[in-house]
Amino acid sequence: MARKTANDDPLAPVTVAVGQEDLLLDRAVQEVVAAAKAADADTDVRDLTPDQLQPGTLAELTSPSLFAERKVVVVRNAQDLSADTVKDVKAYLGAPAEEITLVLLHAGGAKGKGLLDAARKAGAREVACPKMTKPAERLSFVRGEFRTLGRSATPEACQALVDAIGSDLRELASAASQLVADVEGTIDEAVVGRYYTGRAEASSFEVADRAVEGRAAEALEALRWSLSTGVAPVLITSALAQGVRAIGKLSSARGGRPADLARELGMPPWKIDRVRQQMRGWTPDGVAVALRAVAEADAGVKGGGDDPEYALEKAVVTIARAARSRRG
Repeated sequence: MARKTANDDPLAPVTVAVGQEDLLLDRAVQEVVAAAKAADADTDVRDLTPDQLQPGTLAELTSPSLFAERKVVVVRNAQDLSADTVKDVKAYLGAPAEEITLVLLHAGGAKGKGLLDAARKAGAREVACPKMTKPAERLSFVRGEFRTLGRSATPEACQALVDAIGSDLRELASAASQLVADVEGTIDEAVVGRYYTGRAEASSFEVADRAVEGRAAEALEALRWSLSTGVAPVLITSALAQGVRAIGKLSSARGGRPADLARELGMPPWKIDRVRQQMRGWTPDGVAVALRAVAEADAGVKGGGDDPEYALEKAVVTIARAARSRRG
């Protein structure tokens, strides 16, 4: 979820939303607009792109009105504003108008950093909207969605939803909302499976799970389905790596309760139980072979080979064979 500064009043004179996660940027805008309309139902909202905010435009939009109307001025991609317009915005930051809320959406990189620094120096309310690139971040996002919606979902259900939907936060948010609307009581893994089985079968984690379980044919089927539905090859190699590393970590760990192992290995207890079931048939040599296969596939899909699909198929078959090494 978006992170905010200590100044958490959505009606602060200036809000700057920083990052490249479109859903979070849109929510930052929606929060300000909703607060403004709650204060004044007739609030005028102007949503502008850089080419629409020419020199002098901001002064016109924020000039005093005979009717003292409340107004929200949203500027998207503020890092792309022209130099003259940036001067206008910086001048405004020093003396913001009453009843006006300015919302600047900024990608957060080096481009346009002077404007971002000026907004921060002026004490603008800041909402962080970083791109969520790690599975753990998306898992945390899903948990937060269910909490916000006032419903309970098991850790397994949250993970299953991330595995099924993938990296698109809008789709994850929509799926969580749909489940809350349709299902009574606690949302568990079985419920997610009923709603999103088709998508789960096409996910990168489905490929990894079937491979580390030694089910080569099913893993290959899931792989081809994933690729045909647009799953990025690099996400599949990442899932394969996570699956094999989890096997290696748990096989070399001391025995104990899932909760104890979870603390030791940095995995949730439910995942400990899943990996324990998957690791039957694995040997240390098998883990080493599988890790090498993942590394080769990763190089293949990142430009080191001519055929990323073949590189992935080869890795999946090698991992599945390694998973059966103890069984001969």
